[in-house]
Amino acid sequence: MKTYAGIPEENASLENSKVMLVTVPYDGTSTWGKGADKGPALFLDASENMELYDIETNTEPYLEGVYLGGEISENSTPEAMTEAVYQKTKELLENDGKLFTLFGGEHSVSIGSIRAVGEKYENLTVLQLDAHTDLRPEFHGSTSNHACAVYEARQKHNLVQVGIRSMDVEEYQYLPEGQVFFAHAIAVNDNWINDVLEKVSGNVYITIDLDAFDPSIAPSTGTPEPGGLQWYPTLELLRKVFEKCNVVAFDIVELMDSPMAKPSAFLAAKLYYKMLAYYHINQD
Repeated sequence: MKTYAGIPEENASLENSKVMLVTVPYDGTSTWGKGADKGPALFLDASENMELYDIETNTEPYLEGVYLGGEISENSTPEAMTEAVYQKTKELLENDGKLFTLFGGEHSVSIGSIRAVGEKYENLTVLQLDAHTDLRPEFHGSTSNHACAVYEARQKHNLVQVGIRSMDVEEYQYLPEGQVFFAHAIAVNDNWINDVLEKVSGNVYITIDLDAFDPSIAPSTGTPEPGGLQWYPTLELLRKVFEKCNVVAFDIVELMDSPMAKPSAFLAAKLYYKMLAYYHINQD
């Protein structure tokens, strides 16, 4: 039996796990760097080579259990993939009291999971860490394109965007007013984390495109943009979100295969595990 991070089987059953993990190896609409379909395998491999004791929180999050909920392999069309993710997320959300997590794949995989989570939880905030706004209503003839990843979330929920440093002029009209934290502004604002926290409340879905990070620490993404987020400030933001709010789900996307994939894969593995640690220490 394959388990997350090679953890013991008793920590990997649905019954014994407080966390559910779904992988979506999809890369059907990306337009530059290809290879995000290999992201889940790279992430799982890196996770097996990661120490399972978290120094910062003095915890071993895996002891709370992580259930591998399956791989969503539907890739016939972007819309079919979105529906498959939606249905799988909806199914797993029937297990109350468990954290739903997803690892992509390109960012379009988040559309279906946010949709399902938004149907279950009222007053949802979607916190997006990303280099790109991803607010196009449709792109290349599809509403399930990676460039449309949070357009639906913007229409239905409280969207907060962090780390943005690239967008098309047509997306300007869809920006959530006062809730976009551009990377250039973060760079000169020592209080940016608290400013973000003021906008995030209630039930929260966190979606992290790895290109939110500066390419100096996460180069293996589809569209690496200079001037991105750094490791420790990002962890501080995430820890405070878990402290303040009820995080009900999160995803990490856009890990791309490349000759230099391992540093980014290990960052993704550590990021996922740190978020589990923050989740568990705030559940008492």
